[in-house]
Amino acid sequence: MMKTLDLHGIRHDEVERLVENLILLNEEWKIICGNSDKMIQIVRDKLYWAFENHGVKWYRNTHNTFRNK
Repeated sequence: MMKTLDLHGIRHDEVERLVENLILLNEEWKIICGNSDKMIQIVRDKLYWAFENHGVKWYRNTHNTFRNK
């Protein structure tokens, strides 16, 4: 079952931890960022880190949505 993390209303300083927990603890996931360019950049940077350090594959589904499957 796909786990979704909706970041609407979440503070920027909480995002890295939430994204890391989601992607490392769940097989299928989706992240919804909203329209904040800063939020999208924080998520994208964490996803690049996860790929480089843990081999987590992901793609950008829409302008503000990321997922792994």
